[in-house]
Order: sequence, then C-alpha cells, then structure tokens
Amino acid sequence: MIREIDEKIREMDAEIEELSAKEDDYAADVRIKELKSEKKKLLKQCDHLTPADKVYLARHKNRPKVDDYIDFLFDDFFIQRGDFLSKEDKSIYGGIATFHGMPVTVLGHRKGRNINENMEFNFGMPEPEGYRKALRLMKQAEKFGRPVITFIDTPGAYPGLEAEEHGQANAIARNLAEMSSLKVPIISIVTGEGSSGGALAIGVANSVYMLEHAVYSVLSPEGFASIMWKDSNRSSEACDLMKLTAQDLKNYNVIDGIIKEPLGGIHQNPSKVYREIDAVLTLELAKYKRMSPNELAKNRYDKFRNMDLAIIEAAKKENGL
Repeated sequence: MIREIDEKIREMDAEIEELSAKEDDYAADVRIKELKSEKKKLLKQCDHLTPADKVYLARHKNRPKVDDYIDFLFDDFFIQRGDFLSKEDKSIYGGIATFHGMPVTVLGHRKGRNINENMEFNFGMPEPEGYRKALRLMKQAEKFGRPVITFIDTPGAYPGLEAEEHGQANAIARNLAEMSSLKVPIISIVTGEGSSGGALAIGVANSVYMLEHAVYSVLSPEGFASIMWKDSNRSSEACDLMKLTAQDLKNYNVIDGIIKEPLGGIHQNPSKVYREIDAVLTLELAKYKRMSPNELAKNRYDKFRNMDLAIIEAAKKENGL
C-alpha cells in the first residue's frame, strides 16, 4: 500500500514545485491547494502500516542520513578517520561534536544519497576497518569522559571475501565486548534499517531508541525468506513473522522507546523528528549523568544479559501464558 501512496505523493510534490514557480497565477494557486488537500488525504491512509510498509519506509531514498542528524543536532562537528592500517571505510561516519555545549562522540552508518555515494559508502555496509574506526572513537570517548551517540542504518556488515579475510567477525565481536564494558553513556537510535551484527556492532547501548518506521532484526526480510522458503520474493510474508518493527521490539523490551514520525515517514517533515530526537537525547544524557562510570557499564551489561528473559516474559504475556 505505502509504495503506491508514496509514488502518488511524489508526483504531487513535483507538480506543486512546478506550479509554485509560477508567479501571480491564480489557476496555479488553486491547483496547488487542491493538490495539498489530496496529499493530506493520502497521508491519512498511512496511519496503519503493515511491517512490509515499514520496511519500505525504513529504506526510503529520501530518509535522512547520518550527516543530516549530525548537522541538525550537534555543533562543532569534527570528523575523524580510521586507523590507516588498511583502507578508510567511509560507511562509518563519526567524530567529536558538542550537544548543547556538552562534548560528545557521535557516529553512525552512512549509505549515501545517490548511486555514486552508495558505491563510495558501500551502501552502508561496514567492513572491519569501519568497525575498528568506530571502536577507536568510542574508546577515545571513554578516555575523555564523552558520551557516545550512535545512529544505526545498515542492511548489515559487508559479507565479501576481503572483509572476511580482514577479520569481519572478529571486528564485530570485539566491538560487542568492548561496548558492553565502556564506562561512558551510550545512546543508540535506529533511524532506518538495523540488520544483523552490522547494526549491533555500534548498538550495545544503555538506551536504544527507534524511529517509528525503522526496523531492527537479525537479518533482512529477503534473507529470512531465502532461508525459510528458498524464495526471497516472499519477503513481505517474512516481515509479518520477524517482529522487526519498533512497536514489536518495544513490546518485547528490546528497545527503550519509539520516536514518532509524521504520516508517510520522516522525510515528510524531518525537522519535527530532529526536535524529538533532541529532546530524547537531552533527557537520556541527564539521566546517565547521575551514574558513576562503573554503574553505567553495569547498567548496559545487565540490560543485554537479561534481554532474553525480558523477551520470554513479553512473549508469554502476548500469548496469554
């Protein structure tokens, strides 16, 4: 459903933009009002979306990217690179910034806005060099007492031969281990796709939030369908079974909160969502500021160690057991 609605809205937006260029044209103004009214009606149909619809929105090409969040939410951003032991992995983007005057380390997956950037950033699929970069930034943050904020949006870690030769599994495992004991606050926000260890490698956080139409799962719906039924075309069916939506994951206590999006997705009004993220980060950082370094590490460790029990309890309630 959402794909057809989105295509109609894009056509309307293009026509509105074209008509808006006409000055002192009464007929154009009338048509713009009609189009805006039709668009509003279409967006109202997006109030109840299926899991497959949410996957579509999570992957939407106009969805904000990590640098959009950084530009809006942070000041004085200073980009940092990898360790230069091998290549520079551009699919992980991060550095030092200030958040309302507080020094923070911020990083996330970077997909790109067009095919050239997609290729340059490997479609947001990091290799070991990217995870080493992320870990170096986080360990540096720990050394100087800076909170870490991560933005997750990846179809998964890159599964290529070279990545495996360079120690992909080891790089992810090391991030998981090191993040579990980091003695500064970590806040993660899933903004689009959060798939597999590629997402979790920067997602072991004290607080994990998701945008309303983001998804977070062990693998992609296409991968799930290929394994279960040997047919990736059944991905929509897989979406219903995987419990990958923000609402499912909040119900299972996997995440701590959901950040609401406008009807039709965040790309319809990104500034509104940026402001909500700002409020969430402000509250979360104030909460963790009262904890000691050891308490922060224990809070995060216990959260993930006990997550399976929380999921089991939530599943029992859901099934009336």
